[in-house]
Amino acid sequence: MKYQSTRGQVRHIPFKQAVMMGLAEDGGLLLPETIPQLTPGDLDALAKLAYPELAFQVMSYFIEDIPSADLKNMIDRSYASFTHRDITPVVHQDGLFILELFHGPTLAFKDVALQFLGNLFEYLLIESGEHMNILGATSGDTGSAAIYGVRGKKNINIFILHPHKKVSPVQELQMTTVTDANVFNLAIKGTFDDGQKIVKETFGDLDFKRQHALGAVNSINWARVLAQIVYYFYAWGQVRKQTGANKVYFSVPTGNFGDIFAGYIARRMGLPIEKLVLATNANNILSRFVNAGDYSIDEVHPTFSPSMDIQNASNLERYLFYLFNEDSARLAAAMQQFAATGQLTFTDSQIAEIGEIFLASAVDNDQTLATIREFHTATGYVLDPHTATGVKAGKDLAGGECPIICLATAHPAKFPDAVNQAIGKDPERPASLDGLEEREKRCEIIEANAEKIKAYLAENAL
Repeated sequence: MKYQSTRGQVRHIPFKQAVMMGLAEDGGLLLPETIPQLTPGDLDALAKLAYPELAFQVMSYFIEDIPSADLKNMIDRSYASFTHRDITPVVHQDGLFILELFHGPTLAFKDVALQFLGNLFEYLLIESGEHMNILGATSGDTGSAAIYGVRGKKNINIFILHPHKKVSPVQELQMTTVTDANVFNLAIKGTFDDGQKIVKETFGDLDFKRQHALGAVNSINWARVLAQIVYYFYAWGQVRKQTGANKVYFSVPTGNFGDIFAGYIARRMGLPIEKLVLATNANNILSRFVNAGDYSIDEVHPTFSPSMDIQNASNLERYLFYLFNEDSARLAAAMQQFAATGQLTFTDSQIAEIGEIFLASAVDNDQTLATIREFHTATGYVLDPHTATGVKAGKDLAGGECPIICLATAHPAKFPDAVNQAIGKDPERPASLDGLEEREKRCEIIEANAEKIKAYLAENAL
């Protein structure tokens, strides 16, 4: 399996090079040159596997340049830190299925990919004898999951940008209380979109990128998406065992389009997903894209689901590559237009094509709290505010002809204020958060300025 850039100037590179490159050197995002096509027999076999074995099989379709024994060892080590034996268990609540993705070290779905990516980076760096300086931006969960994935690892420093006082207190503490020497937390005076833009600009400075051996942990790195594909297969297999149904809906809370794009790839591989339901909050650029072909940047609105407080979804470029029939020149022109104007529009036929796969809904703060409250009253189960948007959108939009699987993207204890407003009490707090507020903290507040970030990185890089 070889990899190519959405923008056409990087082609035919192996998996290991794609991982280390992160953002393609032409400014695009990397994708496999072909998508494996699975038969019903392949799917039947995959449905019988435990999570680590399933991850090995699915990832092996996309990885040819790592020995199987080494890949299996990396996967086993990555999921040994999860607190549930099923890694991503599926539970049935109130007529739908909840895929719990929060049993990793930082209680968020990002752990599923970033525990693997941290081990993968360390493996590749030890193999090559090289070093890496990871630069990433977070809207809340990627940062802590990335930090926990690489803290203390050899040959790696990590620099994470988060919007100052625009993530939940628990999210902030999970990042800033990691004081390993290779971890650098930068609170930028701006939004997540500002941080994401700085990361892309910095990676676009190819001389700086090479000089400081920059690596990417944001979902611009294909390995992130690859690891997330796995749990779509796992959830489908679990629900089929319980219901006998073959086709399913997935409802996905998403701000950066990475998590739902993993489902899109699973669907292209042959997983029988009837529809992908895209749930957003008041920052509704993605629901406007699906429902009206309107992809235009608006002001970022603070919400109870801060990890989705985004107005520029990086991973949409990967989907647009396929929407434009893999025409790299057309895609590159569209992204240049978006950079210049902040908006893209689409034809009626393209909107219809989008609608064949995706449904979308924006869920506001009041609806989020109401969903948490009503779901808890009905079941006793506590949703985090991001998951609540997915439950609301899934119930509203799924047709009822097949099971709905809602992705639970974070543990409710990461957002106690919103949960308390909804149900009148704080959610149960996992042991991993005990004493979090009393731990030593390390963080630097800095302007949301690419040159200042680059100067800081250059001063502290390996």
